[in-house]
Amino acid sequence: MRSAHSELPIFPRYALGVLIILAISLGIFKILMSPPLAELGLMAMFLSITALISSLAGYGAYRLGWLTYSPTVRWTLLAGYALSSVLTFFNVWFSARMMFASEHDLLLSIVLLFFAGGMAMVLGYFLSSTVTERIHAVKRAAEELTKGQLQTRVHVSGNDEVAMLAESFNQMAAQLQSADQKQRELEHLRTDLIASVSHDLQTPLSSIRAILEALSDGMVENPEAVQRYLLTAQRDVRSLSSLIDDLFEMAQLDAGGLPLDLADSSLADLISDTLESFSEMAARRDVAITGYADPNVDPVRMDTMRIGRVLNNLLSNALRHTPGGGKIVVTAGRSERGVEVSISDTGEGIRAEDLPKVFDRFYRGEKSRSRTTGGSGLGLAIARGLVRAHGGDITVESTLGHGSRFTFTLP
Repeated sequence: MRSAHSELPIFPRYALGVLIILAISLGIFKILMSPPLAELGLMAMFLSITALISSLAGYGAYRLGWLTYSPTVRWTLLAGYALSSVLTFFNVWFSARMMFASEHDLLLSIVLLFFAGGMAMVLGYFLSSTVTERIHAVKRAAEELTKGQLQTRVHVSGNDEVAMLAESFNQMAAQLQSADQKQRELEHLRTDLIASVSHDLQTPLSSIRAILEALSDGMVENPEAVQRYLLTAQRDVRSLSSLIDDLFEMAQLDAGGLPLDLADSSLADLISDTLESFSEMAARRDVAITGYADPNVDPVRMDTMRIGRVLNNLLSNALRHTPGGGKIVVTAGRSERGVEVSISDTGEGIRAEDLPKVFDRFYRGEKSRSRTTGGSGLGLAIARGLVRAHGGDITVESTLGHGSRFTFTLP
């Protein structure tokens, strides 16, 4: 918060300070010496004249910018001390002359004032080091920062403006370091993204090309073999189409341009329909799949198609990692955070070090998995993006060898 005096322009504050000093000096003179009224008026006139001359000299130095020509802050401070000493010398000399001080007293005052001014200069030079050294520390840190040393920080000491400057510098350096770290992470993600997309596109394309070359060269003439080749090509085309759809949807989520058709819908019916669509696949894999929704869970404001996609992705992931004889349970109910949906399985589980990465793009717990066995690596990333687009969030809990539980909430 800015103080009241800092809101005044510099000249009114300067004039106010001179008037306050003048009033205090006259008050001390009256208390210590109890002069007659005439002498008090004479002193007031002398002090006013010297104050006016000193004020004009100081203000002139400020307005003409003489102190800005100094090469360093130290010399600027010394110049200020020198100007103050000269004005002090003038004030005392003028007042003494006007009050008819003896020649001896006047010369003695000159010597004492010269000594006091010199001591003030030496002491000012010494004390100015506390300011200039901290300014030089900020300067050195700024030079290190320009060289790319983003971890550079300045030691903050004191509570003055230089300390505030050091704190601001440290905050700026921290923000630059954070931005640089994020940029490096984005570059790493971009590299991984290109490598993953290239791999996932190259595999089915290579298969399709080999099939077409074999068919066009007449290397396969058996109708059953031809049919088998065509079915393989169709599967690879569907795989490519699915990957491209996933990439397009991921791009829309990143750009924040995914349109949502929100409406009050039945989450219980959506879960029931999704379980039914997976029932045949689960039966083939000997996996029991069940679900339950609280009677009071509906209605839920959501984009039914998008949340259906979330359920599909999570159930596909659960089936992929649940061995025969296992089970998958889907539950839905209301909590303090809103509507909560959980998909639990008794599958292989996820390693603790991999848990923070499961929602990353192209993440596969087993690096050796192909797209066929490990999915595109975009399913969980898309699920999280769709849930967050609804204003909710998704989490995972897992124990290696005992299964996983994915939970998403909708507000």
